[in-house]
Amino acid sequence: MTASPAPGKPWLSLIGIGEDGVDGLTPAARELLAQASIVIGGARHLALAGPLGVETMIWPSPITQALPRILARRGEPVCVLASGDPFFYGVGALLSAHVAHDEMLCIPSPSAFSLAAARLHWSLQNCDLISLHGRDFERFIPAIQPGGKLLCLSWDETTPPRIAKLLCERGLGTSRITVMEAMGGERERIRSSLAEAFDIEEINPLNLVAVEIPLEPRSCFLPIGAGLDDGLFEHDGQLTKRNIRALTLSALTPRRGDLLWDIGAGCGSIAIEWLLLDPANRAIAIEARPDRAERIARNARHLGAPQIDIICGKAPGALSKLPPPQAIFVGGGSSDPAIFEAAFAALAPGGRLVVNAVTLEAQAELFRRFKTHGGDLTKIEIARADPLGGFHGWRPAMPITQWAVTK
Repeated sequence: MTASPAPGKPWLSLIGIGEDGVDGLTPAARELLAQASIVIGGARHLALAGPLGVETMIWPSPITQALPRILARRGEPVCVLASGDPFFYGVGALLSAHVAHDEMLCIPSPSAFSLAAARLHWSLQNCDLISLHGRDFERFIPAIQPGGKLLCLSWDETTPPRIAKLLCERGLGTSRITVMEAMGGERERIRSSLAEAFDIEEINPLNLVAVEIPLEPRSCFLPIGAGLDDGLFEHDGQLTKRNIRALTLSALTPRRGDLLWDIGAGCGSIAIEWLLLDPANRAIAIEARPDRAERIARNARHLGAPQIDIICGKAPGALSKLPPPQAIFVGGGSSDPAIFEAAFAALAPGGRLVVNAVTLEAQAELFRRFKTHGGDLTKIEIARADPLGGFHGWRPAMPITQWAVTK
């Protein structure tokens, strides 16, 4: 018979367990496991901790279905097992959103990232840490930078060869890939190969991939600043050009985690670059034409921003049920007063609206809005050097009028 926790003490213990099982747990973690009336975890976690002489529960799918059963045991000694550090791409954040701080105790073990860095003698703070477990594979792309070191949690045994193929496609075949399987236990295995000669087989689904990126020509990598080369985007002419795009993103004043509405998104360049600025950023691209909406999705996958949300519909009607944004860019439909009204109304105080206009009709509408709401009205003129006979001259692009306002 198990005893209930004393008043004021946590009833839920969250324990990180490694491939070495119970032997790798601290004495405090072992005691909490032994006192539990129910132990919850993945089948692998339960097997590592076994044999267990109490009630057990394997995580259901989706994992959120377990929350009512866990919360129903409030006050009893409940133990949840997780991999390594439960608050590093683990279940810790989910549980802490439903259990009070003083009701849960977490005892972590080394994370897979820490184990990998220790095996490779890599400085963990100088590595990019990525999880592809249950996440879009294309999120790997922005982290590919010259001389970089990446530690990546795999989805399964298909992830390492897929990474090798991607690197080869981007001219980075000399990248070194190290596949680290079942770290911390008797089944641990570490094997390396160049991406262009990747031949590692029979990979354990439980693996982490370490990648060393060479210092190849800079053209192989995506820049980390705003204003990607226009040639990186598939488009039909409906594209906010590089220089204007960089100025527009600056005017939008993005902050970490902000949600952007890109209205009349065209090929999605503004929304995609917004997402590349920070992995926590969110963006919804609203585009009326289905062919352009499909093109946005292709561009987003190619450039490593697959988390983009694409709405195929016409503004302002398509805006009615969207989550409220912190920033809005209007590129298409900038002469339609109804779009202005809907967009401005959707912004909370402090939200930012930026509109670019080319036509005189749209510019006149921007001037009216500027007189009413204030903000900044800017004329942007870009000229490029073009051949002129045997010499060169400036060839101006059509000027852009930009209105930027904080609500």
